[in-house]
Amino acid sequence: MTAATNLRQVPLLKRYLTFTWITLGLAAVLLLLSAFNSPSLLVNTLVSGGMWAMMAGGLALVFGVMNIPNFAHGELFMIGSLVASLVYAPIRQLVLDNPTNTLLKWAGPFPGILVACLVGFGAGVLLEGTVFRQLRKRSRESWMMNTFLLTAGVSVIMQNSDMLLFGNFPRGISRYWDFKPINILGVTLAVDRLMVFIIAMVVIAAFALFLQKTRTGRSMRAVSMDETGAQMAGISLNGVYRLTLGLSSALAALAGASLLWLLPATPTVGQAPLLVAWYVVILAGLGNVQGAIIGGFLVAMIQQFTAYYISLDWVDVVPTAFIILVLLFKPSGLFGSEVKGVWEQ
Repeated sequence: MTAATNLRQVPLLKRYLTFTWITLGLAAVLLLLSAFNSPSLLVNTLVSGGMWAMMAGGLALVFGVMNIPNFAHGELFMIGSLVASLVYAPIRQLVLDNPTNTLLKWAGPFPGILVACLVGFGAGVLLEGTVFRQLRKRSRESWMMNTFLLTAGVSVIMQNSDMLLFGNFPRGISRYWDFKPINILGVTLAVDRLMVFIIAMVVIAAFALFLQKTRTGRSMRAVSMDETGAQMAGISLNGVYRLTLGLSSALAALAGASLLWLLPATPTVGQAPLLVAWYVVILAGLGNVQGAIIGGFLVAMIQQFTAYYISLDWVDVVPTAFIILVLLFKPSGLFGSEVKGVWEQ
């Protein structure tokens, strides 16, 4: 690339960065102003945004490191909700039999959520070894299209397997934590919603620290930037790919398990969260994990504003229109840049 070309791109880069910061600034101002009129908007945005950030962060991780548009990500959400419902059922009965045991009531939901996370991780590792690694051995041509078709097929298989083994009836609960609602900023908030937010914040913080501070996390980032260079540096690509899909799947399953009280386990329960996760990933920029976390809260804010000021029927329409508008001005997304490895493979 010549110096003249670099100079020509500087104004374009500044314009893109300015658009991103203006968009985020306006979103922050609108959210703060609305919080005075309706604090529920702020509270609901933070609660739902945490879950969307986890879903989208896992989806962006797989896309950024492995160049896989994972359309089976919603079924990993479904696995989490199903496993949590099966594990929590006997614990729930134990809680009902011991209504005065406060410790049991607080700790009861966590075994199901933890087991769901572990099963999700195992499912991701299994998928990587049995599906994507076999494809890598045979062909890297048309990788994006082939993996898209594979994940779409895996999604159908997993949905029908769930229906065959566990039936089509919903497996849900009314609540995890049977305590009185908490008042925050004048908003009555169920304990389940507060705990979901806390779980999301802890997991997102741990996930970010893992990627930034650990040797394994740096290896994953190195593979996402330059697969050949990372391999020459002694990084095991198979190990990184296995861990990447495992972590991504664990995040999706954790989201499904945490939201069991809101989204009962059914074969198709992951479709709506998958759609939102793709909203976030496209808005933030393909493969940008940090951007996807911020984008999760931004999409949640748009959804909450739409439901509050317009109608619930427009909750999916307005985010789609906003994403189209953003892509017209910044095709790589709010936080995205040209992802060389993705488009060249």
